[in-house]
Amino acid sequence: MKKIYRKRYILGAFALLASISGFSQTTYSGYFLDNYDYRFQMNPAYGNETGFVSFPALGNLNLNVHGNLHVSDIFYNRNGKTVLFTNPNVSEGEAMKKFGDKNRLGTSEKIDILTVGFKAFGGYNSVSLGAIANLDVSVPGSFFSLAKEGITNSTYEIENLFGNANAYAQIALNHSRDIKQVPGLRVGASLKFLVGVGNFDFHFNDAKLDLGVNAWKARTNAEVYASVGGFKYKFDQNENTGKDYVSGGEIDSFKPQGFGMALDLGATYEWRDLKFSAAVLDLGFVNWGKTQKATTNGTQEISTDSYIFNANDDAENSFSNEWHRFTDNLANLYQMTDVEEISSYTRALGATLNFAGEYELPYYRKLHFGLLNSTRINGKYTWTQFRLSANVRPVKCLSADVNMVMGTYGVGFGWLFNLHVPGFNLFVGMDHTLGKLAKQGIPLNSNAALNFGINFPFK
Repeated sequence: MKKIYRKRYILGAFALLASISGFSQTTYSGYFLDNYDYRFQMNPAYGNETGFVSFPALGNLNLNVHGNLHVSDIFYNRNGKTVLFTNPNVSEGEAMKKFGDKNRLGTSEKIDILTVGFKAFGGYNSVSLGAIANLDVSVPGSFFSLAKEGITNSTYEIENLFGNANAYAQIALNHSRDIKQVPGLRVGASLKFLVGVGNFDFHFNDAKLDLGVNAWKARTNAEVYASVGGFKYKFDQNENTGKDYVSGGEIDSFKPQGFGMALDLGATYEWRDLKFSAAVLDLGFVNWGKTQKATTNGTQEISTDSYIFNANDDAENSFSNEWHRFTDNLANLYQMTDVEEISSYTRALGATLNFAGEYELPYYRKLHFGLLNSTRINGKYTWTQFRLSANVRPVKCLSADVNMVMGTYGVGFGWLFNLHVPGFNLFVGMDHTLGKLAKQGIPLNSNAALNFGINFPFK
């Protein structure tokens, strides 16, 4: 019985950890909002009416999580209790219709430690220091099929289970200015210097299981790149083959592990009551130093007769007992036996493209509408979204935005309220408004964001 609970608690922990909020890089709800000081992070051509200094670590705080795999897909309410989708009281049809071929979760975390904006050098400038962490995970639907169905089918193929986690610090220098030779045109650029803290790339390419009565066969293919100072793999021994395989890892020291650069480019153009803008962000890379690489050395095949079923439910090797024993050892499914240290590992940053159009009402200049398309180009983790906004600034010190978003991660509603008085700025809003919460306070929908910041403007 303890084994059953252990397997299900592991699945539950996976869902909970994947739903923990992080600090996203900025709030898209503020893209068109007058007096929102951080628009230059979405398009470096934007400048501000005044200079400002951020409240340390609270100048631009965004709690964010996004994905198409939701907590409500993993947890169900049955007879007043919260249970996992693997619970017998949740039918197979009800549970499996929630999962697609690619079930994705991601966060893009950033803490703006300190930012200063000011007018000088013929335009607007900013200098910022920040810490960034990114996480992207994609889980195939077959993983959940195996967990729910057991060995109802004789063959399972768990392919393309992958993830990436990285963290780095950056110093960003931004400058924007009007182009006097072309009325209405403004351009800007940000140069970023990056110091890598750590990077993990996981590629579990394939795990095909042929579940027979007298013997089981597994064909696996996987590779992991760990670029973290002081990181070492831990090993265990396969009882059947006698070979050592990677069973985990540990860090015995800590130091910077990589360096890189990135560039943001942007432009805006005003024509009558219309404004058009375009930007490309994070066009760059990090070159990670010594990297620990572990692989299965191509595709490996494992055959075992350790799991033999007996039709007698009371037998030691009954169907139920054998299945529980096997699922307890799923962590050993990808046995990576080939380990080497490579001198460097270069990885491009995920670039973001922003394209927008904005219309100001000619009979009420304080109200304008905008449409923003944002696309993050990041290989397997690419996503896109469209956001339609209504923005109003009834008085000079107050502006607000409401918007609808639709894209890779579904449909949502966002808003932002911005107070900007002499010497003090406060903004609060949500790119994705919180929906229904679980008893533990966790959003049942994986798309949720809370945006908050305090800054101090100056002339």
